[in-house]
Amino acid sequence: MDKVKKRIEELSEILNEANYNYYVKDDPTITDQEFDKYLRELTELEEKYPEYASIDSPTKRIGGEVLDSFQKVTHEKPMMSLSDVFSESEVVAFDERIKKEAIIPEYVCELKIDGLSVSLLYKEGVLVRAATRGDGVVGEDITHNAKTIKSIPLKLKEKVDIEVRGEIFMSKKMLIKVNEERIKNGEKPLQNARNAAAGSMRQLDSKITAKRGLDTYIYHLPNPEDYGIKTHMEALKFMEKLGFKVNPNNKLVNNIQEVLSFILEKTETRKTLPYDIDGIVIKVNNLTDQANLGFTAKYPKWATAYKFPAEEVLTKLQDIIFTVGRTGQITPNAVLDPVIVMGSTVSRATLHNEDYVKEKELKIGDIVSIRKAGDVIPEVVEVKKERRTGQEKEFIMIKNCPICETMLIKKKEQVDYYCPNEHCPSRKVEGLIHFASRDAMNIEGLGEKVMEDFFNFNFITEIPDIYLLQSHREDLTRLEGYGDKSITKLLEAIEKSKEISLEKLLFGLGISHVGSKTAKILASYYHDIDNLMEATYEELNTIPDIGDTIAKSVKEYFNNSKNQEIIKKLKEYGLNMSYLGKKIIQNEFFTGKTFVLTGSLTLYTREEGKELIESLGGKTADSVSKKTAAVIVGENPGKKYEKAKELNIPILTEQEFKEKIDSLNN
Repeated sequence: MDKVKKRIEELSEILNEANYNYYVKDDPTITDQEFDKYLRELTELEEKYPEYASIDSPTKRIGGEVLDSFQKVTHEKPMMSLSDVFSESEVVAFDERIKKEAIIPEYVCELKIDGLSVSLLYKEGVLVRAATRGDGVVGEDITHNAKTIKSIPLKLKEKVDIEVRGEIFMSKKMLIKVNEERIKNGEKPLQNARNAAAGSMRQLDSKITAKRGLDTYIYHLPNPEDYGIKTHMEALKFMEKLGFKVNPNNKLVNNIQEVLSFILEKTETRKTLPYDIDGIVIKVNNLTDQANLGFTAKYPKWATAYKFPAEEVLTKLQDIIFTVGRTGQITPNAVLDPVIVMGSTVSRATLHNEDYVKEKELKIGDIVSIRKAGDVIPEVVEVKKERRTGQEKEFIMIKNCPICETMLIKKKEQVDYYCPNEHCPSRKVEGLIHFASRDAMNIEGLGEKVMEDFFNFNFITEIPDIYLLQSHREDLTRLEGYGDKSITKLLEAIEKSKEISLEKLLFGLGISHVGSKTAKILASYYHDIDNLMEATYEELNTIPDIGDTIAKSVKEYFNNSKNQEIIKKLKEYGLNMSYLGKKIIQNEFFTGKTFVLTGSLTLYTREEGKELIESLGGKTADSVSKKTAAVIVGENPGKKYEKAKELNIPILTEQEFKEKIDSLNN
């Protein structure tokens, strides 16, 4: 428990220091993603071990400290922050929690401006005070600077006593202008628009603030009931009527599906906005519903902020470990401090091979940047050498297999090391884990740890054994951590996997050089595993995207008597051996070409569009390049559409895309 207490204290110190640098000095020393990660870890530890939670924990704070150079202001109602969510599933979970309270909600979706929160107080329609959020209860009086912002009215259209809240921000264009001036004067450029806005509002000389060209959007009325208002959208319109600037992108939606559509649309078009946003705020519209839902100690329960997935984030490289693949290939892997990238938590990333690690100049203990290659595979981009402390350790490539200790070999003209021991236990386990994985047979519940347990207990030593696991049911119930319910669920998932399409089986078998895309090409071409097993090398070599290496590998696999026996057993156990997808129709327009889908599609889902293109022999990509054959656009297409125009890439509307497909089917 001392270890837990020490970690809580360590996290508190990190977050307090980060809060001070971010809110007081306007000079962040860690990224938002690192802050979110540490805060989540601390919250979870304090929930699990409440006896170690201190009264001044960062989890109980809302903002930063108050600067002594400004007069302190106590807010009549606390300026609370919002809970953050990072994925569509968490947005849906937020909706489900509200519905559990017997509420059928409408929502207002708002752009989450990346700026500085402000409270504006008016007496008889005249601005008398502007204050920062501060720690949520006590803020800073910034009235003299707020008056320099032209979008903040000094006098309202009605003589009303009112407090409103919003965001002060700097536009992208103004940031460029300010930085050009600073560089010209030999000053350090401002980091980003958010820091520029915060720093500008904390100037003691309001003349400096006036030169910064700040702007504001108002988004909250703390006491709407005093004005007879029933919904949040009514409050926004009321504030706009009084003369406040309200964001025109705010949208009232009817359900969570429309919320997700709004998020998708703004994710694709956010870079075209004149200001920075870092997410979407989602609020229950009805004020009575808001009151019934209430608040936690820190957040309103009726609102949340979806934060856009970070494309690249920083984290610590804790260790480099080595795994043995199903072909014996040795792969170094980064063990990372868990961090959220593109909406999912990443704690491991492949480092490919020895040359890759040396080329990146990685050391254990480094702070590294991580991104998802193709939005799927975590990738280490670079090391942040400026953050080294001198405590980092050099990378050393191993000489022996980490499992069986056999001396590793390096094949001629290849960069990878291999364990030559065909009986290495790790190679077997890796192959079994791969077979059950999501992209292969998708057997839920048969993950890495479970498979290792079953292998060690000799329940599963080769692929066909998975489909005999039912015979070990009684033995499984005696294992720690395996209850009757979880075993039933696992056995049902195994049975369900028998119905899966041929390409998933081919990928799961672990044929060297046959990835998921190649497996789909082979399955759609031959339609049945017997046809594929009988295919000649010459025939395989003529198929587009197959080639010599894959053709040889496929023939070697199916010529192996042990592999033939595996296929035979899987047939006997009732596995589907046929391709269930659409047969590829060879045609001049689609076959062998790459297409990009963008915008909100209405005639097809994004996945249906991709499947149609693939069924016609084409490929899809996430980004536009000179190799793109055409871009298919739905509503609000965004930056991919602009890139296509810039490169003179053909552009098809969704209707034109449908007409192309219909013409091939007739």
